[in-house]
Amino acid sequence: MSIAYRSDRVLAVDGIAPDVWSAYSGFWRSTDGWVRTHGNYPHHAHRLLTGLGLDLGASGDEVRAVILRCTNAEAVGLITAERGLAVPVLPEDPHLDARWRATPLLDVTHRDTDGSRSRRIPLERDSAPLSGIRVLDLTRVIAGPVCTRTLALLGADVLRVDPPDLPEPEWQHLDTGHGKRTTLLEARSERFHELLAAADVVVLGYRPSSLDRLGLSASALTERHPGLMIAQLSAWGMDEPDRAGFDSLVQAASGISLIESPDGDRPGALPAQALDHSAGYLLAAAVIALLKRRQREGGSWTVRTSLRRVAAELLGMPRADEPEPVREFDTSAHSTTFDVAGGKVTTARAALPGLAFTAPHRWGSDQPRW
Repeated sequence: MSIAYRSDRVLAVDGIAPDVWSAYSGFWRSTDGWVRTHGNYPHHAHRLLTGLGLDLGASGDEVRAVILRCTNAEAVGLITAERGLAVPVLPEDPHLDARWRATPLLDVTHRDTDGSRSRRIPLERDSAPLSGIRVLDLTRVIAGPVCTRTLALLGADVLRVDPPDLPEPEWQHLDTGHGKRTTLLEARSERFHELLAAADVVVLGYRPSSLDRLGLSASALTERHPGLMIAQLSAWGMDEPDRAGFDSLVQAASGISLIESPDGDRPGALPAQALDHSAGYLLAAAVIALLKRRQREGGSWTVRTSLRRVAAELLGMPRADEPEPVREFDTSAHSTTFDVAGGKVTTARAALPGLAFTAPHRWGSDQPRW
């Protein structure tokens, strides 16, 4: 499981490990603290640079120089005004985390229907547990794809759909794309809605406000498609529907980065993208449990969690008096290599014992069909 949580460190394409972090993603000292930015995607990098008044292609040193002249509030304000991604690095807030933990880790809602749509999947005794279940994967980055990768591992027919104009880093998809098919399709297209109408489960990983604008909110989907199951992940929770975020930003804003500081000054990070992976596995487990309930009770089911809610859960767990050093593992026994479109792709093995991943496909390389 430890290797699975750090699968990005196992990944190699033709023997070469990917360069995971952009020059615009990281911690930056300000006049009154630290700021955490995320610029791995080109559109986020462009917005960050625009907000800081820098030319496209500016160096990390130029970013550092601008932020060093700003307060936390000024730097974050400049970047977010252009819809870039930045947060102040904050100390842990136990009272806020307690309020988060007073809400469900997995928030489940049920909507009664007449049962006319729900497909009852006849499972063969020797088939995979989720054989016959169609999962429409509308996620990207890590958490959502980990959820759908787990469902595919258990036999679900998973089709990931991405917008044609929003590229995904190839390495990132290869790390979490096992067992899925992957296609590019506009969400307003007729074909997309045909796929949606035949799905059993939809996994949502985009900002809630973006989904609302496309008519793809959980409430809209279950109203149009009675019996559909929705699993939804957000960064900051449904109370901040327009706020984008990533694991690294939530770690910084929740206090984890200062807890993980190596020297009491510079912020640090967990040894894995633990919020992403935890949220992904939790959602997958919830989908499996709710599929069983839907078979018995019918209706539409929605389950939600957020990276911030997972962070609060981790922050509420017992801690060692002294942090243990991060152990380096021999990953060779926990990795496997696939032939993917003429290249050699090495990834972590499946964390579930007795099960094996099938090869990921190149991002966007499949036809939009079940």
